[in-house]
Amino acid sequence: MDEEAVPAPPEGYEPVFGRGAFTTHNGPYFNGPSDKERSRQAFFILNRHCNTVGILHGGMISAFLDGLLASAVARASGMTPITMHLSVDFLDMGRRGDWVFGEAWATKVARDVAFVEGVARVQERDIARVSGVFRLMRRRP
Repeated sequence: MDEEAVPAPPEGYEPVFGRGAFTTHNGPYFNGPSDKERSRQAFFILNRHCNTVGILHGGMISAFLDGLLASAVARASGMTPITMHLSVDFLDMGRRGDWVFGEAWATKVARDVAFVEGVARVQERDIARVSGVFRLMRRRP
């Protein structure tokens, strides 16, 4: 199999477009079944997402989770979230060829700031837990 080939996403997941050059370069990411309370995304671990020992790079999962949390905040607040604080606990490993599924939810949305939590899983294993604080910005016309 081509090292950069991504299989069709799991049922209910669609490719993400228009999220900026950094996210496009790191992806591809896939949006899952989400609602106002929960944001769900996934990605397939490619060789370029791994570190030198062949497991999912901590920077890759951190970038994925940062975007996932921002998505949850945007859904809950209707505003543009900017990361102020991100805390990631690495619990287990992902390897090339695994699908990583993330889920995030806002725990409190105030006037200018939001608090959010999330988890990333491979199969039934939690591989990372994350929490963040985001500044809420209104988009300029």
